[in-house]
Amino acid sequence: MSLLKNVGTIGSLTMVSRVAGMAREMIFARVLGANAVTDAWFQAFIIPNVFRRLFAEGAFSAAFVPMFSKRLHGKDDAEEGLDDAKSFSNAVLSVFLPVLIALVAVFEIAMPGVIWLLSEKPLDPQTYPLAVDFARIMFPYIILVSLVTLFTGMLNSVSRFAPGAAFPIILNIVLIAALLCGEWFAQRTGVSVTQIAYGIAWAVTGAGVMQLAWLYYWTRVEGFRPKLLWPRITPEVKRLAIIALPAAIGGGAYQINTLVQLYFLNQLEDGSVSYMNYADRLNQLPLGIIGIALSTAILPTLSKFVGSENKEGADRIQSDAIELAMLLTVPAAVALAICAEAFVTMIFAGGRFDLSDAQVTGDVLATLVLGLPAYVLVKVLVPNFYARANTRTPVVAAFISLTVFIAATVFFLEDYGVIGVAFASVVGAWINVGFLLIVLASRGHYRIPGVLLLRIAKQAIAAAAMGAVLYYANSYLTGWYSAGIFARLVALGVLVGSAVIVYFGLAFVFGAIDKQRIAALTRKQ
Repeated sequence: MSLLKNVGTIGSLTMVSRVAGMAREMIFARVLGANAVTDAWFQAFIIPNVFRRLFAEGAFSAAFVPMFSKRLHGKDDAEEGLDDAKSFSNAVLSVFLPVLIALVAVFEIAMPGVIWLLSEKPLDPQTYPLAVDFARIMFPYIILVSLVTLFTGMLNSVSRFAPGAAFPIILNIVLIAALLCGEWFAQRTGVSVTQIAYGIAWAVTGAGVMQLAWLYYWTRVEGFRPKLLWPRITPEVKRLAIIALPAAIGGGAYQINTLVQLYFLNQLEDGSVSYMNYADRLNQLPLGIIGIALSTAILPTLSKFVGSENKEGADRIQSDAIELAMLLTVPAAVALAICAEAFVTMIFAGGRFDLSDAQVTGDVLATLVLGLPAYVLVKVLVPNFYARANTRTPVVAAFISLTVFIAATVFFLEDYGVIGVAFASVVGAWINVGFLLIVLASRGHYRIPGVLLLRIAKQAIAAAAMGAVLYYANSYLTGWYSAGIFARLVALGVLVGSAVIVYFGLAFVFGAIDKQRIAALTRKQ
């Protein structure tokens, strides 16, 4: 399949999940706003999600899927391969589930201490118990989503991708329904924001049950019959743990970054955690659609070229990915930076999320997107190391980035608050990119060719011209951003439409888009 087709397929699936998540955050902002209660809720929600990304969707997936696929497809007799894969998955499930239950039990008991560690400022006697309660309610979600990851890996091994791609949408639908129900009760019975937040916390765990049921159904459709056995540390299970441990250490840098960021945000005024969450939701939209899609799409082709020692082919696919990434990311970053407050107001403002909240969130977003090209480039460069079976260098880069982020946050926090935390993230991201590029070049694996740098410069010029148009249009549409839904949609359409026309029109004129390069991207690799 072509690079563009791969990216389009993966990006479209990611888009559905991201848009659903955006709708969830829009409703969350209107129903709950940005305050001490929402800070407590987001802090509690981050904790199980860190463990989910670190162990379930990161380290475990990286280890389990190849081992399961090898057993499923590595036998001449398909039936024998299926039986071997079933036996392996049942052995893993029987050990994995008790470990998860024990982990959750420990954290349920220790949760007051965990919340205390993440909060340097004096603990609020009202919000601290809320954060502990919310975290205890939501932490069992890690058991459910970890089993979902296990079943998704089994389905992906037989090329059944849709159920695993769809399960994140279930969480968003359930939370949207819970939020709307909470608002309905608030208007009619006067329930408080705190009571609504408790309901949303329970909805997270409830959504996990639904996600597990959804994936369990599809595993049975494909002929698997997951069942619990008496836990035994078989050689295969032991090997799985050995493979997963380095992946967990590698992913740890990114998740530690999340917890460290939360620690610093908790030192600031109420609402800071919420402002960062809402801003990052918009920042993550292009990152997920462009960066993750490209990263996933190029790894198999890069691996093929590296394995056959075809340096020209590997360099070409890496350059194609960087070019496509910057072609889409640079204008997205410029547009989000210039129209940050406008986008935040149009999407989130209303209900308990007022215009002052939108202004602060817009400032955070305008700062975060300065690092958007770096975040995407990291996603695009890391597969070049993975294709060479080098997982160590990206880990080193991530820990260097983490160190820089902490130092920069300490430097900026007192004077700039939540904006300083956002800028520290930007600095850390660009340090990460610089380190990866230097290592690739020093080892002779890849250097950005001059023609690509020239084309990126032309993209930047086209994006700057687009930015000037958006700056002019933004000043004329100010009153539309907080008006009714129709006015907001018109304003959004004008901004996006003018940005697309100006940027891509000038990109063609300046030669930032090469027709031969587009043809190369659409060829089968």
